[in-house]
Amino acid sequence: MLDAAVRLLAERPDAGIAAIAAAAGLTRQTVYAHFGSRDALLDAVVDRITDQAMAAMDEAEEESGSALDALLRLQDIGWRLFERNPVLLRPGNTRAGTDTDLARHEPVAARLTRLIEKGQASGEFDPAPPATWLVAAVTALGHAAGDEVRADRLPVTEAAAWLRTATLALLGAGPGNPTP
Repeated sequence: MLDAAVRLLAERPDAGIAAIAAAAGLTRQTVYAHFGSRDALLDAVVDRITDQAMAAMDEAEEESGSALDALLRLQDIGWRLFERNPVLLRPGNTRAGTDTDLARHEPVAARLTRLIEKGQASGEFDPAPPATWLVAAVTALGHAAGDEVRADRLPVTEAAAWLRTATLALLGAGPGNPTP
């Protein structure tokens, strides 16, 4: 059921329960028996997509390279995720700021903290700002980029490029400060 929902919502982010049920070969009643509302189903879909993203991030982090390379790979994974799953960028389809949403961000924040601390220790990133502050700022930049896509002010590829540029500048790893 969730796999069908993920596939259908990737194509039609506004698909309703009836369409999702049909895509899964089920009745609406069956879907409602598992998920009491579309919001509950969307939460489960976002959880599934988050699990897939975390698995991709685990794989990407295992690759060798600098902290900067790893951080940029993680950002690329995030943007590919949004491109494949536009339901994540629809207003109201995810409940940003809720306890559930914050819990989804915790493993990503922990990963970013490790990478930023590694980059600060190696001299790739400015060592002055606290890593936790940089994580919050990078996360806020990511949300701002997502908001621009959601509002149709930037296409995904352009938002991703500006996010990368802003992240490099924030970390002190921009073109003017080449990494070792």
